[in-house]
Amino acid sequence: MDIFILYYLLAGAFAGILAGLFGIGGGMVIVPALIYIFKIQGVPEAALTHIGIGTSLATIIITSISSLRAHNSAGSVNWSVWKCMTPGLVMGSLIGTGIAFIINGNSLQVIIGIGAFLVGLKMLFMKNKTFEVNDFSKLPSPIGQTCLGGGIGIVSAIFGIGGGTLTVPLLSNYGLKIQNAVGTSAACGLPIACTGAIGFLFFGQFVDTSIKESLPNGVIGFVHIYAFICLSLASFFTAPIGAKMAHKLPATTLKKAFAVLLLMVGIKLILNADVFII
Repeated sequence: MDIFILYYLLAGAFAGILAGLFGIGGGMVIVPALIYIFKIQGVPEAALTHIGIGTSLATIIITSISSLRAHNSAGSVNWSVWKCMTPGLVMGSLIGTGIAFIINGNSLQVIIGIGAFLVGLKMLFMKNKTFEVNDFSKLPSPIGQTCLGGGIGIVSAIFGIGGGTLTVPLLSNYGLKIQNAVGTSAACGLPIACTGAIGFLFFGQFVDTSIKESLPNGVIGFVHIYAFICLSLASFFTAPIGAKMAHKLPATTLKKAFAVLLLMVGIKLILNADVFII
């Protein structure tokens, strides 16, 4: 068990740095890492991905709080945008959790992987349009922002991510300078993670008894409590490090780095789609 604790701590530390640096919840790192670790632990295939996603979302609650505090202290969270997006984020997360429970997510993963890759390409090679100041005229209406949050919430809950992979490039495209897009994305991860984690705890009560009996100790619903604690502790302390790095890097450098991350994530999701069968 000790070696698994070390794996959880390492995954959480890396996810925390990503959360602070890019305003993401770290789920793109946590979910595949947990699936790999849980396979070694002998978690049944029928519940493997669900537990990975549910545990990831639970961990993102802590990661988002830590990252949010750091970005808010730097004044980079746009609370007006957050308030408009949050109702959609909550409703979308509820819908996404239900979808993840009843359908095979393999094809959806491929779609998201392609989308992440294309967004990364656009951010990497498009003409530099980095905003030095926020241009709020480009933002959708409040209702449009709520709908935007709904779409982000659905996708995020299905794949166990905090939504930053979508939120950061969208907010950046809508006129927020990259630091504000990252900071606001960190805040958006909190309602996504809270709603999604509760949903996976709930739906996890309805798995077959035979599957429940074969799960390792510490699993409640679709959340592995021991993994959640280790990942949360590590990510809580490393997220502020990433946030400080985000405010020291030039805006253009930060945007290009995020684009490369999206390209890597997109390729991995597409090539390893079979790993995420739900």
